[in-house]
Amino acid sequence: MSQDDLKDKKIDIKVDEHIAVGQYSNLAAIRHSREEFIFDFAFIFPDGPMGKLVARVILSPAHAKRFAEALDSNIKRYEELFGPIVPADIPPGVGFIQ
Repeated sequence: MSQDDLKDKKIDIKVDEHIAVGQYSNLAAIRHSREEFIFDFAFIFPDGPMGKLVARVILSPAHAKRFAEALDSNIKRYEELFGPIVPADIPPGVGFIQ
């Protein structure tokens, strides 16, 4: 089934309450192999050198590329509405590991 076929269909996705609440992450690590991209999202505690992995998402390379394109598009729309996101707005210690 192609992406165009999915756009024409209504898909009901059930979401458990604990998933719908979401997780806050202030650190992300991205790794990849030939077959997949792995996104690890963690919360690093501000009071010490401890953290907790809160989510791991594994995508195929094609899905990872579509995710990156969708994220870029959403950031552009966000900045059109609210102004540019500048590095000074990002709290210290928040980051990504590549």
